[in-house]
Amino acid sequence: MQYALMIYAEPGYDEALPDAERAAAYAEYLALADDARCVVGAQLQPAETATSVRVVGGRTLMTDGPFADTKEVLGGFCLVEAADLDEVLELAARIPAARLGGAVEVRPVVQR
Repeated sequence: MQYALMIYAEPGYDEALPDAERAAAYAEYLALADDARCVVGAQLQPAETATSVRVVGGRTLMTDGPFADTKEVLGGFCLVEAADLDEVLELAARIPAARLGGAVEVRPVVQR
């Protein structure tokens, strides 16, 4: 089954880390990308580069920035193939943002 791992963190959370710890966290992200279960993944540009689009009353409205004003922002995602929820939760727990003040949202993907 496929699962989406959506990685949320405070912008710049890694900048406060010592160089060695930051390098180790980066290596963990690269290891996840190299994991055979990882179908695709990507780091996103900062939230300030986002444009939110809504259609209200037939009019398209565009707003600069992210949809919600929150402390944590979506910083990246990974689509993984896992046997079950336990396996994907183990993968999610290895994502550095999860232990460095952020969160990883795990969601099953609708199969078509």
